[in-house]
Amino acid sequence: MDQQAPAAEARDRLNPTVFFASSVLIVLFALWTMFFTGSAEGAINTVLGWVSNTFGWYYFLTVVAYLAFVIIIAASRFGDIRLGPDHSKPEFNIVSWASMLFAAGIGIDLLFFCIAEPVSQFLAPPQGEGGTVEAARHAMELTFLHWGVSGWGIYTLVGMSLAYFSYRHNLPLTIRSALYPIFGRGIYGPIGHVVDIAAVLGTVFGIATSLGIGVIQLNYGLAELFGLPETTWVQALLVLMIVIFATLSAVSGVEKGIRRLSEFNMLLAALLVIFVLVAGPTIFLLNALVMNIGDYITGFISMSFNTYAYDQPTDWLNGWTIFFWAWWIAWGPFVGLFLARISRGRTIRQFTVGTLILPMTFMMVWMSIMGNSAIDMVMNGAESFGQQAMNNPASSIYMFMESLPWAGLTTIVVSILAIVFFVTSGDSGALVLSNFTSILKDVNHDAPVWMRILWASIIGLLTLALLMAGGLHALQSTVVIMGLPFSVVLFFIMVGLYKALKTESLKHRRPRPAPAGAFAGTDVNAPTWRQRLTRAISFPDYNQAMRFLEQTVKPAMGEIEHELRERGVEARTSGWDDDLRHLELDVDLGEDGLFTYQVWPRMATMPAFAIRPHAEHNDYCQLEVHLAEGGQGYDLMDYTQSQIIEDILDQYERHMDYLQRCREAPGDVSMPGQRNQSGE
Repeated sequence: MDQQAPAAEARDRLNPTVFFASSVLIVLFALWTMFFTGSAEGAINTVLGWVSNTFGWYYFLTVVAYLAFVIIIAASRFGDIRLGPDHSKPEFNIVSWASMLFAAGIGIDLLFFCIAEPVSQFLAPPQGEGGTVEAARHAMELTFLHWGVSGWGIYTLVGMSLAYFSYRHNLPLTIRSALYPIFGRGIYGPIGHVVDIAAVLGTVFGIATSLGIGVIQLNYGLAELFGLPETTWVQALLVLMIVIFATLSAVSGVEKGIRRLSEFNMLLAALLVIFVLVAGPTIFLLNALVMNIGDYITGFISMSFNTYAYDQPTDWLNGWTIFFWAWWIAWGPFVGLFLARISRGRTIRQFTVGTLILPMTFMMVWMSIMGNSAIDMVMNGAESFGQQAMNNPASSIYMFMESLPWAGLTTIVVSILAIVFFVTSGDSGALVLSNFTSILKDVNHDAPVWMRILWASIIGLLTLALLMAGGLHALQSTVVIMGLPFSVVLFFIMVGLYKALKTESLKHRRPRPAPAGAFAGTDVNAPTWRQRLTRAISFPDYNQAMRFLEQTVKPAMGEIEHELRERGVEARTSGWDDDLRHLELDVDLGEDGLFTYQVWPRMATMPAFAIRPHAEHNDYCQLEVHLAEGGQGYDLMDYTQSQIIEDILDQYERHMDYLQRCREAPGDVSMPGQRNQSGE
């Protein structure tokens, strides 16, 4: 595919290179594992062993590096930069946002491992004797490490980068966009295609792995409830059901389907963990929770770097820590893009704090209460339960619920949780894959419905094919292997994001000019102080604002446009004739993109001190200035024409000064100019 910038696109369409290349590779892998199972498993295990044994230390370092990077960026001056235009606001409230973070990032796997991992680490620790008090305490430390802030640092890095480049600079909502500061327009060529294909493959394999694990777990639960056999055909029907529901949810979009399902699942999970807390040894569980949090915080650094070099438990590392680090990395494109999709309008600091703290808080409560309850059972004589939880993880949470009151009801609740977690993983995955393999005219919109349906079907078929072929282990191993090359991409993303943020910070070195109205007294044509006072305490309606926009702002922009054209600079005024009724002045700066000055009407609530000619009017219209980076927070209403010209020139000079600083600062880059607020 030839290099093609988004500005040349006329409509949403399929990206044929990424879509067909990734589809062919997925089909070939599925056929290989289905019809050549033995040789496929042998080859995959050989590569897996080489990766784990050779790069185990590397995985430990990379995960710490990603986490440190996002924390440093959030704590720095860059933390105030918004993931979107300066005037944008978060689309979802904190509860809905946290619910979707949890459901998309760790939902079904947390349900699968909440009993199995603590019990396994307790009975078979990497070092020392199992079954002791010390082993119990260390088991929860390891569980918190594998599911805590380290993995979410990967998601935060990808999500932060994609949201910044897409919603602030109108680049495509794909992994390639994060590499723009390094490769420039080369991201639209082979480099970008390879990166996006790798992201698609990692996403598909990661989701299919989770769905495969979850289907096996759900099959066990339904066997307990209704006596359904644990067979491939039953699992096939479950996969089909999940795909249908995931498709319906994906079609309904993030605002309805995915959001509502995530909120429902978060509520159900919270009720279940509260029930376990109340029905179990409550005081012990609360004490254990506090101790586990303290152990995790105090031991975080040493655990994060503990490669067990002097007496290395290789099989344990490959099955747990290295596996989890590679799995988090492989899931990075999927969850990162979904986090970006639901986080437009938040600042980098808000995004980082939210994605690191909110899911981890729920994880600690969930894992501690569930895990310590199971460990307490084993320590009090339920050895057979412990062994079965280790050997058959899918059954562990159902066996655990049988030890509590209302076992029938709680088993149903767990099954419902599993189903809805499947659906939220499937529908968010279908949405993400559709965006990865599409060329979208507007980054604020999602890929077409038919693409979401197609990808939901592909995920289901791949999961089904590998379950029928017994290839789930091969799929899990492949996810770990794919984590290695994508870990390198993440370092490029870090470099690209830092370069872009450093460049953007140059805009703020020169103070923003004060609104021209602040200097009205210096203009011989300025209104008198009485007129300024009238403006300060009275507020125009929409029609009055439109008349001012047409009679004063439009001529001011016209004068600037005419003068620039006279001097050989291409400039254009537009917007008045469209349905949005705004005005826009674009100045073509060649390779440096556009300087854009826009005036947008915005309705605001009238303050209590306002003079109200008509009591029924509770709002008024502002005329807010917008630049490429978003709204500037001041109102042009009642400026004189000369003041508006001065304000345009002030902002133009500030932008030219920023471009000059970019040229003089070694290592900085010029980001693509925004054509307008719709991203064209």
